Amino acid sequence: MKHFIYVFIFFLSQQIVAQGFQKAKELEQFKGYFNFYYDASTDRIFIEVNNLNEEFLYVNSLAAGIGSNDIGIDRGQLGNTAVVKFIKAGNKLLLIQPNQNYRAVSNNIEEKKSVEEAFAQSVLFGFPIEEKNKESYLIDASKFFLRDAHNVAGKLQNAKQGNYKLDLSKSAFFMERTKAFPKNVEFEAILTFEGDAKGKFIRSVTPNSSFVTVRQHHSFIELPDDNYKMRKFDPRSGAIGFSYLDYATPIEEPIKKRFIIRHRLEKKDPGATISEAKEPIVYYLDRGAPEPIKSALLEGGSWWNEAFEAAGYKNAFQFKVLPEGADPLDIRYNVVQWVHRSTRGWSYGASIVDPRTGEILKGHVSLGSLRIRQDYLIAQALLGVSEKTGDENPLLQLALARIRQLSAHEIGHTLGFTHNFAASYNNRSSVMDYPHPYVKLINNKIDVSKAYEKGIGDWDKVTVAYSYQDFPKNVNEEDALNIIIESSIKRGMKFIADSDARAQGGAHIYAHLWDNGTNPAKELDRILKVREAAINNFSVKNINKNQPYSVLEDVFVPLYFFHRYQVEATSKLIGGLDYSYALKGDNQTIVKPIDALIEKEALQSLLNAIRVEKLKIPINLLELFPPRAYNYNRSRESFGSKNGVAFDALNAASTASELVLDLLFNSQRASRMIQQKALFKNQLGLNEMIDIVVESTFKKHYKSTYENEIQQSINAVVLQNLLELCSNSNATFQVKSITLAKVKELKNWFYQNRNKKTKEDSLTRMYEEGYIELINNFLANPKQFEKKNSPKIPDGSPIGSVSCNFGHL
Repeated sequence: MKHFIYVFIFFLSQQIVAQGFQKAKELEQFKGYFNFYYDASTDRIFIEVNNLNEEFLYVNSLAAGIGSNDIGIDRGQLGNTAVVKFIKAGNKLLLIQPNQNYRAVSNNIEEKKSVEEAFAQSVLFGFPIEEKNKESYLIDASKFFLRDAHNVAGKLQNAKQGNYKLDLSKSAFFMERTKAFPKNVEFEAILTFEGDAKGKFIRSVTPNSSFVTVRQHHSFIELPDDNYKMRKFDPRSGAIGFSYLDYATPIEEPIKKRFIIRHRLEKKDPGATISEAKEPIVYYLDRGAPEPIKSALLEGGSWWNEAFEAAGYKNAFQFKVLPEGADPLDIRYNVVQWVHRSTRGWSYGASIVDPRTGEILKGHVSLGSLRIRQDYLIAQALLGVSEKTGDENPLLQLALARIRQLSAHEIGHTLGFTHNFAASYNNRSSVMDYPHPYVKLINNKIDVSKAYEKGIGDWDKVTVAYSYQDFPKNVNEEDALNIIIESSIKRGMKFIADSDARAQGGAHIYAHLWDNGTNPAKELDRILKVREAAINNFSVKNINKNQPYSVLEDVFVPLYFFHRYQVEATSKLIGGLDYSYALKGDNQTIVKPIDALIEKEALQSLLNAIRVEKLKIPINLLELFPPRAYNYNRSRESFGSKNGVAFDALNAASTASELVLDLLFNSQRASRMIQQKALFKNQLGLNEMIDIVVESTFKKHYKSTYENEIQQSINAVVLQNLLELCSNSNATFQVKSITLAKVKELKNWFYQNRNKKTKEDSLTRMYEEGYIELINNFLANPKQFEKKNSPKIPDGSPIGSVSCNFGHL
């Protein structure tokens, strides 16, 4: 009887919902945050709007993507997030997006209005009113949802893959993922784009490149209540910030207001040292992730609970498998998706954030499924293939160790944390760094037992405490937050984010990507020894039986360039700076140049990395690298070759030396060196550096013809980079003048050296004549110079790791 009453009440409620609108009476009804109706006969959706001028959140995203990292249109990709509202204008309802960047946080209505009217708003769409019933309106929203909200056509065009247009005749609503819930409604559409494919990427991932079909998702979401408390941004905290201009700010205070993004998390008992959360933060893993990857991802992501426990929460962070049938794009689920692409690419963590307050409403991680295979390949290059399987396979265990860290890293972004690229300096103190596998030599054997850290780091506990610590009412929050940061400073912890860690032009001496150790140069020397030992051990044992030898060449790639990221880190010591995001009174280092001795040692380490002995590939290995087997063509992750089908050992050396020299002769670095030398006489000057490089390259000679040819390959790269620096439009007058003078000195040395060559040096003499001609042509017409680049270094970043997107990141 009770069941009958429930069914009757539900049926009656559905009739009441529809009885007000004639057009909706015969249509399929969905009751939720917005009631809506579906007309299957015309494939149209009608929405009932009851509350005009009431703000809500609109999010578009991509439910089914294209599967190419190069195009960048992935399954589960979040699009724009906007606070919007419906307003009535004539016979239309307009969906309008207020401007959140400019505000007046004031009780003065006129003051607020003056700011609203000063800056543009955006009308996202206009909906003709189909019917009106009292204060409710029925609108046809079909065109709004059946449009390219995610700009797929634009992204295809920008990626030079072709000109595509939305074909509505081949598009329709996807009702399987169109649903209504009390606080959110979800709409999904199958969209087909028709066009003429111009690029190889789109051809490689579509069954018919003239028709590209994806699914785009739209969410209307109730905004959270006003009980969320915003937390101030501190550049030392590692938290991701957002900002707006508040025109109601008193003149003596900054108009720009900075706060952090974070999930809402409150203790049940704020006064307790340890308390459960009112609502824990729960993340869910894609059911499509296979074992043993699924278990590794769950384990790594769950590490964050340790940091929340350190901040005084009990079981406040949880990581589970997504319930069967749940929509990964549903706002109610923080999700880690396992995303497939045709080529290896980035993973990233993004979030849906309330633009008004910075409250994270949904964390959404996309993990590239091919990344773990690159880690496995690195292990294979270092250790050789393994006959063991499962937990006994050391290659698999190294790859799984990395995937655990990757899971924690990307979830960290969606919790509101940015990268900390100085964590390697603090003994790998954060999962928010980019970790390079730490490989050791023990009795001349490769050891990877400590390749990756396990568990959350000390810095992660600091940034969780700053963002999520819940303070009792009698505690001054601002003072308490400052104590958290200053305590970490006293412990010697460092935080440096993205822009200060990049190799090209970067200057920070402690913050680098994919590095290890407290001294990048010493670590480079160490890693070169590991690389040398692994190369000496490399053989047919590094591929499986019945695999073509072409595969052996590809396995050798990550080993030959194993030092590439430590080179990037070491290059930043040249003209480097030690600095912090210091605040007045916190006693941190503000800025100072690198110690001159360390700088000069770093230069020697870099030159060691381009010595012939380091770059020559042993002849016994060259005998194992034949022209590519049928159907095993070179890819972007293979060695480049200027020898046609043959393996090109000389240009492999050119590529490896280009990696060093392109960084060394960066124009910004050269400018810093000149300034630092002017201020501190012991620093390494640009002219001094060029002299040392020339002495270590052009003025070396080998009796072995093979070794001498490699040296000439290195020399050619040196000269190309010197000439490029001379002609670089971004280089200062001083940089160009010094470099030009050094190029002329080098030319004169070639002239003076002509008569000293013996018959055995005839090849060297020919090459030096070529260098002279190249310099003369440059001097005659420098504006026509175009740098001849070495073969592009094979893809390495991400090295089974991440470039994150918070957002994109």
